[in-house]
Amino acid sequence: MVKRIGDLLRRQAPAPLPPPRIEAVGEEQQALLLLRDYEASGQGWFWSTDPSGGITYISDSVAVALGRERSELLGTPFHALFTIERDESDARARTLPLILSGNKSFSELPVRPAHGTTEQCWTITGRPQFDSQNNFLGYRGSGVDATERLRSQRDASRLVKYDSLTGLYNRHRMGQRLVAILQAYAAAQRCCAVMMIDLDRFKQVNDTLGHPAGDELLKQVAQRLQRVCDKTAEIGRLGGDEFQIILPNVEDRGKLGEMAKRIISIISQPYSIEGSRCVIGTSVGIAISPFDGGSSEELIRSADLALYAAKGGGRGQFRFYSSELHESAEKRRRLEEDLRDALINDQIRLNYQPIVSTTTDTVIGVEALMRWNHPEFGDVSPAVFIPIAEETSLIIALGEWALRQACSDAMTWPGNIRVAVNVSPAQFAHANFIASVTQALAQSGITPERLEIELTESIFVNDDETTEQNFAALKRLGVRLALDDFGTGYSSLGYLKKAPFDKIKIDKGFIRDVTVPGSRNPAIITAIVSLAKALDMVTTAEGIEARDELALMRELGVDQIQGYIYSPARPVAEVSEALASGAWVIEPKGPAKQRAERRTVLRRVGVIHDDHRYEVMMRNLSRTGAGIEGLIDVPVGTEFVLDLGEGQLAVAKVRRSEGATQGLEFETPLVDDGAGGLCTRHRVAPYVLAAMGMPSGQAQGPVVQLNAGAQVSLPRFGTVDASRSGRAA
Repeated sequence: MVKRIGDLLRRQAPAPLPPPRIEAVGEEQQALLLLRDYEASGQGWFWSTDPSGGITYISDSVAVALGRERSELLGTPFHALFTIERDESDARARTLPLILSGNKSFSELPVRPAHGTTEQCWTITGRPQFDSQNNFLGYRGSGVDATERLRSQRDASRLVKYDSLTGLYNRHRMGQRLVAILQAYAAAQRCCAVMMIDLDRFKQVNDTLGHPAGDELLKQVAQRLQRVCDKTAEIGRLGGDEFQIILPNVEDRGKLGEMAKRIISIISQPYSIEGSRCVIGTSVGIAISPFDGGSSEELIRSADLALYAAKGGGRGQFRFYSSELHESAEKRRRLEEDLRDALINDQIRLNYQPIVSTTTDTVIGVEALMRWNHPEFGDVSPAVFIPIAEETSLIIALGEWALRQACSDAMTWPGNIRVAVNVSPAQFAHANFIASVTQALAQSGITPERLEIELTESIFVNDDETTEQNFAALKRLGVRLALDDFGTGYSSLGYLKKAPFDKIKIDKGFIRDVTVPGSRNPAIITAIVSLAKALDMVTTAEGIEARDELALMRELGVDQIQGYIYSPARPVAEVSEALASGAWVIEPKGPAKQRAERRTVLRRVGVIHDDHRYEVMMRNLSRTGAGIEGLIDVPVGTEFVLDLGEGQLAVAKVRRSEGATQGLEFETPLVDDGAGGLCTRHRVAPYVLAAMGMPSGQAQGPVVQLNAGAQVSLPRFGTVDASRSGRAA
């Protein structure tokens, strides 16, 4: 039965339909269908132009990516839609219109939309089309989405050229750029400056707040450097806390010095890192090609040596390279070794500079200042050996000795005169600091209110509990606290709010130029005095030398004066003698007005007049002039060129002439060299000096004729040996 039913159903079912018949399709139609499928897949697209570059065909996918209708794009110049994707190393590469105008094949050309914000990129390929007469018909081409591939290439290229933390150039890229710039500039006889920058106290931040905080600090430093520098400067991080700036076509040492000061100032401003407040500093070394080195290696070595000198000079400073730095570096190495034994060998002593009442000229206190008498180098400046002591951790031992010695000396003086002692941040943060102060007071027998501890604002670098605990302990002891160098870059009213200071010492930087018309320093000092009075604090102005400065300080209400107008630092015996008769009153003595600082020097320099170079002795130097000795019969008004060495030539006019001495006034004032000295704003390149016939070093005789091939003339001025008897030569 089942079989019969199955057969019946099969006989009733309709016969299956035959497969549909596919019409034959031509090869061109097949190719067109394949291209349409390829376009629809999104893997690629096509384009074509007419002979003038107008678009005759472009795929829908590209029109959509460009935010346009395909019909809108027909007839639009193809080169108007795209721009070539390149990095800064391809800045001089050909443009898309230039490539298309060549009527030649190209392939794998990276492009991005000429307008809009889309990040999409393509690589395009094009082939020119010609008719049988070789007439150009336009382009046919294709494109492929290369967004991810090009982004990966850019990221890889960025890792090679840029510092991943700060986004600045890395060491490798900075080296490449400096080599390229110096090679290009050597042929054009142009200059290039390099600044090496090293952060001060960065390790302390890293150790106390952690490496993530250190990384954030480096990012903020990089941002500040970018704000200080103009667009022509190239900035890089070489690693750690070391940065470098390349300044093409810059050799003006006045501008470079001012820029270095701005860098030091802005980097020294407080930072906010993960809710903590921290302060660092920086030192800057500067070298300029071709004067300080023609190759990249020489220039970097010179800038490094200048940086080393800046750090050795007290940090927070800048230095220009000079040939003398090699000798200075060796001397500093010797000093570092000898300082370890200086205390044991009784080479360290304390001198005391009077602090005087502004209204009565009476000495009301003294500041203990450390001096080192080296057996070979003589008196070594504290600006030299104190930084060495800080770097080698000797500052704590020196500081404790100074504290004990100052208290002991003060106990021998009659009356209740106070003694101020400087305490370094390292000594203040040391676990034994409070105990050392207590011991110094107990051993000497001096009353606590006679001891004044001077602290700089850098003690707040970490803003931690130890600082506040030490403040509280010192006030319990009854000693006085003074905030030294107030206003030098780390200032914050928050310090004064929570730190129990009894005195603010106005930094000498605000005294400089205070009487110059237009100076803002009087307004700043007025504000400091008003703030101090409101907080019941005393003010002391440091570095007063001229009578007009003293008069202004009195007018502005400053309480105390410290400076050469009253006295330099004196040995302890002189202080004892001055106090023996009772009140110590000092009559102010100094120039009537502040003037350009004149430094006493004693070195041989060259003086050029006509075609002769004379060797003379320079006795003093200021920004605006110099005193020389060694020429006779020199009329007032004579114009000279003063050769200060290493390409430093200063045009000067004789303003005073008496016997064998002359006073010169410079046509262009000198600028700060960062080391407490002066230098010319510009220098003359070595090849120019050689062309002039200038000697590379000091002249061997009293008179040298320049440009020996020129017409011979006799020297106009007689000479004397200024280092001997002064007998005419």
